[in-house]
Amino acid sequence: MKKIDDLIASVTSIHDRYKAGRMERETVREWVLGLGEYPPPYAAPMSEAAAWFKPVRDIEPDALKVVDLEKLKAIADAGGLVTLNPARFNGR
Repeated sequence: MKKIDDLIASVTSIHDRYKAGRMERETVREWVLGLGEYPPPYAAPMSEAAAWFKPVRDIEPDALKVVDLEKLKAIADAGGLVTLNPARFNGR
């Protein structure tokens, strides 16, 4: 999955399914931690997401999910040229 288009499509799909409750956090965590390296501008948000998902977090589930979704959105938005539906990323 070294193609940027594939990355964007995958992270958008993961974000949407997780947001809708159709994916468990552990699955999202494993997916993020299994991503390879990508070039800038994707490298920084992916590193931040991996650092966030690596340890097991003991915080309130709704607060945890909000930050999880922010990390996924940052990866999708990193290129700046990709047009995503903003309605997908509003709210929880």
